[in-house]
Amino acid sequence: MATESGLQIDVNHWLYRLIALIIDSIIIAIPVYLIFFSLLFAGSLWLIGYGSWLLFPFLLGLIEVLYFAILDVYWGATIGKRVLGLQVQMANGGKVDFGKAFLRNISKIYPLFLFLDWLIGVVTPGADRRQKYTDRMAGTTVVQGKQPFAPVTTATS
Repeated sequence: MATESGLQIDVNHWLYRLIALIIDSIIIAIPVYLIFFSLLFAGSLWLIGYGSWLLFPFLLGLIEVLYFAILDVYWGATIGKRVLGLQVQMANGGKVDFGKAFLRNISKIYPLFLFLDWLIGVVTPGADRRQKYTDRMAGTTVVQGKQPFAPVTTATS
């Protein structure tokens, strides 16, 4: 799909990233939803009233940014990316530090920002067509480390 000139978009790569994002968002949303609504119905958020519905997307986005940044640093990928064989690394192949991971994931604070981040990354020219805009800013990229859904193998002696 990607050509030598880098002008063509690798649709499979972006599709894998979207599926990984959906997997990770479900993993995050379920506990956040349960905690948020248990607090809401327990009366802890009654002061906010109708504004509490605005708090949920922000809380979810904040936790997503932290989840993605922390797992990018310690595992090199989130759970969804690992399932799909994707790995986050520096453009030069090195390990991502927390500052770079936080920067590349800041657009996940709100879904519209993430959509714009992906759109700008896809439609604007760049050296690596796998980068969303914040990946370019952070100097990171997402690469295919192994086949999707491949089992994790451990060395046995």
